[in-house]
Amino acid sequence: MERSGAALAERIAERRSGVGDPRALVGEMRRSVLLVPMSGDRLWSARLGGVRWVYGFTDEVALARFARHHAPGDQPMDYAALLGARIVDEVVPALGEPAGLAVDVATEDGSMFFPPVVGIVPESAAVDAGEAQGVWA
Repeated sequence: MERSGAALAERIAERRSGVGDPRALVGEMRRSVLLVPMSGDRLWSARLGGVRWVYGFTDEVALARFARHHAPGDQPMDYAALLGARIVDEVVPALGEPAGLAVDVATEDGSMFFPPVVGIVPESAAVDAGEAQGVWA
């Protein structure tokens, strides 16, 4: 079942405040439709800390905060609406490098990073594949 990003934003707020279940957060991310800015025909991403982060936003307000700082002039920012599961299961592995999902990066105290680890991305794209697994938190 696809869901808007509002429920994901709520789960992110829970985790950032120290409560909530990390597995429920990942599940909500996978079910949520995220707005991913486009640069030409490519999804917007950036490298930080040796990881390529694909940017996704829970709603147009969160995307607009990002666009104010990154869109040229007063130009509207094109975006794709993608299911979180599609981003982490298909887009991330196709990048061919360590990659994860960064949600609501322009929202102060509201962002969340989903790193390229088992349980979030497919094992073939996880940087910790083959290691002893714990719960991502």
